[in-house]
Amino acid sequence: MHKNMLKKEKWTLSFNPRLKHIVVKEAVKNGIYPVNLLEQLVRERFNPYGHSDIGDSGSYTRKIRKISKLKSDNIFLKEIHEWQKSNFS
Repeated sequence: MHKNMLKKEKWTLSFNPRLKHIVVKEAVKNGIYPVNLLEQLVRERFNPYGHSDIGDSGSYTRKIRKISKLKSDNIFLKEIHEWQKSNFS
């Protein structure tokens, strides 16, 4: 294997200073590096149904419950029926 293949890719991102301050503050609060916090957020956004990529399951559950309170029962049942039709067809 070539030595070039083993190197990690390095990126430079430009951030709004206020946003950067918030990311750094949240990372310090969680005891992780800011880049790790950003990686977790990106993983959660691009894989919203993957349970293995969720860092804080408590906040994720609260977020889902909050969103589900905004939907009516009829809309929820309609989604279930559509899901059943798509999986059993």
